[in-house]
Amino acid sequence: MLTDNASLTAFQAEILAGIPQELPEYPKMDPSISRAPKRKDILSLEEKKLALKNALRYFPPHLHAQLAPEFMQELKDYGRIYMHRYQPKQAIYARPIEEYPHQSKQAAAIMLMIQNNLDPAVAQHPYELITYGGNGAVFQNWAQYRLTMKYLAEMTDEQTLVMYSGHPMGLFPAPKESPRVVVTNGMMIPNHSKGDDWERYNALGVTQYGQMTAGSYMYIGPQGIVHGTTITVLNAARLQGSDDLGGKLFVTAGLGGMSGAQAKAAVIAGAIGIVAEADPIATQKRHEQGWVDEVYTDLAKLVERIESARAKKEAVSLAYQGNVVALWEYLVEKNVKVELGSDQTSLHNPYAGGYYPIDIDFDTAKQMMGEQPEQFAQAVQATLRRHVAAINKMSERGMYFFDYGNAFLKAARDEAGADICLPDGRFKYPSYVQDIMGPMCFDFGFGPFRWVCASGKMEDLQFSDQLAAQVLEEMAQDAPEEISQQLADNIRWIKAAEDNQLVVGSKARILYADALGRIRIAQAFNQAIAEGKLGPVVLGRDHHDVSGTDSPYRETSNIYDGSAFTADMAVQNFVGDAFRGATWISLHNGGGVGWGEVVNGGFGMLLDGSPEADRRLQQMLFWDVNNGIARRAWARNPHARFAIEEEMKRSPGLQVTLAQEADEDLLDQLFK
Repeated sequence: MLTDNASLTAFQAEILAGIPQELPEYPKMDPSISRAPKRKDILSLEEKKLALKNALRYFPPHLHAQLAPEFMQELKDYGRIYMHRYQPKQAIYARPIEEYPHQSKQAAAIMLMIQNNLDPAVAQHPYELITYGGNGAVFQNWAQYRLTMKYLAEMTDEQTLVMYSGHPMGLFPAPKESPRVVVTNGMMIPNHSKGDDWERYNALGVTQYGQMTAGSYMYIGPQGIVHGTTITVLNAARLQGSDDLGGKLFVTAGLGGMSGAQAKAAVIAGAIGIVAEADPIATQKRHEQGWVDEVYTDLAKLVERIESARAKKEAVSLAYQGNVVALWEYLVEKNVKVELGSDQTSLHNPYAGGYYPIDIDFDTAKQMMGEQPEQFAQAVQATLRRHVAAINKMSERGMYFFDYGNAFLKAARDEAGADICLPDGRFKYPSYVQDIMGPMCFDFGFGPFRWVCASGKMEDLQFSDQLAAQVLEEMAQDAPEEISQQLADNIRWIKAAEDNQLVVGSKARILYADALGRIRIAQAFNQAIAEGKLGPVVLGRDHHDVSGTDSPYRETSNIYDGSAFTADMAVQNFVGDAFRGATWISLHNGGGVGWGEVVNGGFGMLLDGSPEADRRLQQMLFWDVNNGIARRAWARNPHARFAIEEEMKRSPGLQVTLAQEADEDLLDQLFK
């Protein structure tokens, strides 16, 4: 998007002004933009007073008399103080890196990524600074956004910006080798990490739920999960003995910021994708963006279309505008064969917009959520029990169902008491990481490597796709058999990426690669930048990766040595990335499976063509992957053992403690 001089000047002036000393005009809200639901009224009167004091500390005292009642009204209307008056006038989107006022190019790259996360074309609830997942926030309020952008515009390469759950604590002197920004989100004392704790402390304005890539500025729109879902669906089919998804159904739910990728991924994998969505705005948005091919409100007509597509082996995505339980129950009643099933409603957040009850219209449910939270919770629980009952029936008929990391299994058990467990207490259905991504990708070191072309030029993205494909094809020529399928899948993916029209927001791309692949691709980028063939590139990944996240119900669900509930790996990853060259780092409590259920870390790195960038990328990307492989190998995962032994052969300085296997018969004898 080209920017004329006048609007560019206005944009830069607004950034440099930070929080204005006089009240800005109250903005008009676009009714077509999705809004966050009203949050629970959980604060006492004294706590509400404290929340107002916390909000007012961003502003000079002469503005308090006007702002205090305004903020109190926001707290009443929304359950949060978003400071809507301070939304910027200038459009928010990922501008070319040179358009950001800056003294540090690394800081400018971070500004670009922040704005991409808040772009209305990308974000789920942009007015409330929420990128995805119902509560995955970049900032708690607009004052934090304004102050952060001003700090980034002013900082040098010898300063670090410290971010406390969306709040910019300030700029601190630091060596050039240090990260330019260090982000933490929701890092609570362990006994204060339950759902209502998030509601209370977020309402007070002292913490936030950063999800994974929202609060770490590394979200790239639904493309980020399209690739992962494509790989997941392909491998789910392979587990069932088939490489061909032609004419087969993948039924799931969710068309929001992350879940919206499912429809596109199903088509890329060759399946018929059926996705239910309760929110009409989300459905419309994905349909307009081309992520969903067709939308239905009539279940009978939807089933007719399904059978037509099955007969033709047509790869197509069909959205059901309505409650997912109505869809499942109708498919059971009509005896429709479903090969693959999952769910990606935000069940880490079941009572605050992540999941909606059946037999209550959407708008009524949103109102009920804030005004009658107990009744809303009961309706959600009853719906979950019906949801599980329908899935159980379909599974008995041969469907392969997997939890897609959204806490479906846990919520069904813990919140609803649904029939989701076996007699020994284990879940009836596997996590997709437990069955698919863990043993087939993460243990081998393959995970979601992503990059953003900071120039904003499509030709740069096209050239980077070519470079990445070339690197992977060269690697595939002499790759071990154990990883040949992973390489083949990702070569096919990157060659078709442009045709699949995956870009929403920044000129970004994602693929799965191991440490060697990530390093070689990054080196190719950095060399091309040095030669003037490519503009600056921001490297990153999803936190949902080999090393980035400790989550017993998702990323580490295939860890069986008892350490799945520990968080050493994620914290070590965050710290190690810091001193090995990351441009910014982040550590979060909470993610797709819920507040208090996961610790996850991420990074961003700017490639500028310099020898220093080349040194940093080698050191950091090597650690960022192999830290997790080492932990997985120590947990006795055989594929991780293979991968770390291969890495030790390549890297003389690497010495990893390897697990010795115990004799099962010997142990059994001791307990007779």
